[in-house]
Amino acid sequence: MKLFDVYPINDITIARAEGSYVWDDAGQRYLDLYGGHAVISIGHTNPHWVQRIETQLHQIAFYSNSVRIPLQQQLADKLGAVSGRPDYQLFLCNSGAEANENALKLASFHTGRKKIVAFKKAFHGRTSLAVAATDNPAIVAPVNETGNIVFLPYNDEAALHEWFNAHGGETAAVIIEAIQGVGGITVATDAFLQAIRARCTQHGAVFIADEVQCGYGRSGRFFCTDTAGVDADVYSMAKGMGNGFPVGGILIAPHIAPKHGLLGTTFGGNHLACAAALAVLEVIEQERLLQAAAETGTWLMEELKAIPQLQNVRGKGLMIGFDLPPQLKTLRAKLLQEYRIFTGEAKPAVVRLLPALNLGRAAAGEFLESLRAAIASLEREATPAHL
Repeated sequence: MKLFDVYPINDITIARAEGSYVWDDAGQRYLDLYGGHAVISIGHTNPHWVQRIETQLHQIAFYSNSVRIPLQQQLADKLGAVSGRPDYQLFLCNSGAEANENALKLASFHTGRKKIVAFKKAFHGRTSLAVAATDNPAIVAPVNETGNIVFLPYNDEAALHEWFNAHGGETAAVIIEAIQGVGGITVATDAFLQAIRARCTQHGAVFIADEVQCGYGRSGRFFCTDTAGVDADVYSMAKGMGNGFPVGGILIAPHIAPKHGLLGTTFGGNHLACAAALAVLEVIEQERLLQAAAETGTWLMEELKAIPQLQNVRGKGLMIGFDLPPQLKTLRAKLLQEYRIFTGEAKPAVVRLLPALNLGRAAAGEFLESLRAAIASLEREATPAHL
């Protein structure tokens, strides 16, 4: 049987990992500044995380949500404390797409409305509603197409106000990534997030903060929208939530009431997932990783801004992007093949950095040194030899 060939992959087999480094099956070490799409939040094979999962595995790995699972309440308590939202409610699922799917459904159930506002270059996942709210026609199947989603320009307050003036009474929700990841590390302004909050409140719509990639401490705050001083009605989470163990969830404001059968999942909130997620929060809290991400990210962005060939360095915390000029279009490939450094990309020419929140200064310095060397090498290669 063949694997269904839908992923463009690098011809590298990672055999083991630790902290911010991975090793291939030939023993070659790589610096990981991508973390498998921002998933690795507390470092590969973090010892506390491994111990938490291993201990739980010897007790019970899974039972369904038809029985009481005390780990779920422990996770809810810890998440409420670390995120600063102890009065919110937690629904656990398995992935970011599933989190956004449930967030959008919940908003429609709560309001009795159908219209959803999303934004240009948004990426919210590949399940039915999540992909319908994703601004990439290439991955929206005909069955996913719907007239209930509108895409407005990102950071355009006038367009937002115009929409609500005309359709406020029909709008179930606004969903936004405070930093667009796949969209190219585009950062929402505080004023724009505040405008979304104001218009949702005014018209009874649900404000959904998609924090799947930009949340869970990556921005230097627990939720990226926290920098604007606003509270969303629903926060979707996944990626860094489990440090590689599949887990997702939504935090739901207290004014949105649950009822039996409204949402459901087989594997969401299972014992192992809760153990992994608790370990992540415990490490974030004990190692003060929100502060670490903020401080390391600020320093790293300043260093990147000092490299003249890089354009439009932006981001928050350890979610950083920069644009490449045409002469450096192969920079990511050179960093991987010659300098053994994993980075991410966004089309057409954006490099994305999404390392573990406990990325050390020495490792960050190693990246900067290699980055400068790679740029210099590409520039030499582009210069015609003099006869």
